[in-house]
Amino acid sequence: MSSDHKNIVLLIADDLGKYLGCYGCKSLSTPNLDKLAASGTKFDMAFASTASCSGSRSTIYSGLHTHENGQYGLNMIRTHFQTWPHIATLPKLFNHAGYQTGIIGKIHVGTDDVYPWQVREESGTRDTPWVADRCEAFIEQAKAYDRPFHLTVGFIDPHRDTSTRGEFGNHVEQYGHRLKLPDVKPEDVEIPPWISDLPETRQEFVEYYQAISRVDTGVGLILEALDKHGMTDNTLVIFLSDNGPPFINSKTCMYDAGVQLPLMVRKPKAKRGVSNPNFVSFIDLLPTMLDWAGLDTAIRLPNSNSPPRIGHSILPMLENEDVLDGSEWQDHVFGSHTFHELHNYWPTRFMRTQRYKYHRNVAWRLDFPFAGDLYASLSFEAMRNQPKPVMIGNRSMQDYIFRPPEELYDLENDPQELHNMASKEEYQQILLDMRDKLSKWQKETRDLWLYRDGQSVIMLSRYANDGLKVPDRLDFDVEEPGTKGVPKTDLLTPGRSFSINDPPS
Repeated sequence: MSSDHKNIVLLIADDLGKYLGCYGCKSLSTPNLDKLAASGTKFDMAFASTASCSGSRSTIYSGLHTHENGQYGLNMIRTHFQTWPHIATLPKLFNHAGYQTGIIGKIHVGTDDVYPWQVREESGTRDTPWVADRCEAFIEQAKAYDRPFHLTVGFIDPHRDTSTRGEFGNHVEQYGHRLKLPDVKPEDVEIPPWISDLPETRQEFVEYYQAISRVDTGVGLILEALDKHGMTDNTLVIFLSDNGPPFINSKTCMYDAGVQLPLMVRKPKAKRGVSNPNFVSFIDLLPTMLDWAGLDTAIRLPNSNSPPRIGHSILPMLENEDVLDGSEWQDHVFGSHTFHELHNYWPTRFMRTQRYKYHRNVAWRLDFPFAGDLYASLSFEAMRNQPKPVMIGNRSMQDYIFRPPEELYDLENDPQELHNMASKEEYQQILLDMRDKLSKWQKETRDLWLYRDGQSVIMLSRYANDGLKVPDRLDFDVEEPGTKGVPKTDLLTPGRSFSINDPPS
């Protein structure tokens, strides 16, 4: 294979969070991932747009938030949540550029024609050496045809085993000699502050650690295959997790435990062992991969009306070990979540800066929903049966289920996002500023969940030319429903026609 080819391997763990040795977990051995971090750049402030599997993967593959690409929730037959046909996705773009594209393992986005990987080996196996073997076969094929390649690897681990309540696929005998699970004791695991330290939690973390070790083994074997075939010096390697750990108060939550995630990038001939402290959003990853391939990061396919991507390539700041200011690099990120499973409707948006985190909870009058696997877990059953007041880590069960329309956290003093400052007088200017910036971002990305007076501003814009004025309040006020004398929002866009049947480009 030509040394001029710019290859890419994208490695995605499922529900990993930051549970790795290189991210400070002292009780877990992850030598291969630690080695990857030491040979490239490890990002400390990388954020998924959403804390749900399908949605997060769709943002990585499209460079668009879920409300821009249509993958509102899990890609399951009975939900019909799927990426819109007009979206320019990673495999479409790299196919167009002449790459051999492939995905091995978990896919979990749809439909096939929207994500047309040329090699598509979907599998639910946790046999990561087998996954590595299939990756090597893919590399050999690209080498034989002398084509640059883009390979995505979707590990099933360390997701829960969905057929059991507390296991993680560890009790399988046919994995083979290349896969050895560590002997982990309940007293050895590190329980994070966002979950309660109970015997059931510790037992599940034992299983979780073993599942993480499978990911580590698979990554090591894939990197060995690249080296064996002489691809290390012309292949960009990216490793990340789609969302936080599969425990209550993390996965499906937009708190940092659910969205602040590992991201490691190994660029050939770049500086090694860098810890980069700058903000990265997962919508930056597709522009980054396009940039590495020498393609226009804003490339649009012929006859495509896919929305413009607003993410940026991280290659120019990859080796930086200093916090860059807003004029050099973004100093904030946004996030968007609407569904997990079909019945888990709870639209929320967030903005995160170095010090502050703002959540806009659109449907705050609804109870915060449980993902099925988290509700059924042994750890949650143990937590809910604690003496009152029932706690989930340091957050009360009441605060977990019942959330206000807005949350504002001073992360410097409250990194666990426990003390909501939205109603505090001294934080009002910060609240208003972040609310305004989030609203402008929602308007820019045509988010149907940009609400004023309890209504979608985007949907109502079609009436702006006819004199509609919408009160500038987040929710409908049933006690004071009138509009006379009430300030009106400037978020409507007069002169812009809108049809619910038009693609949201």
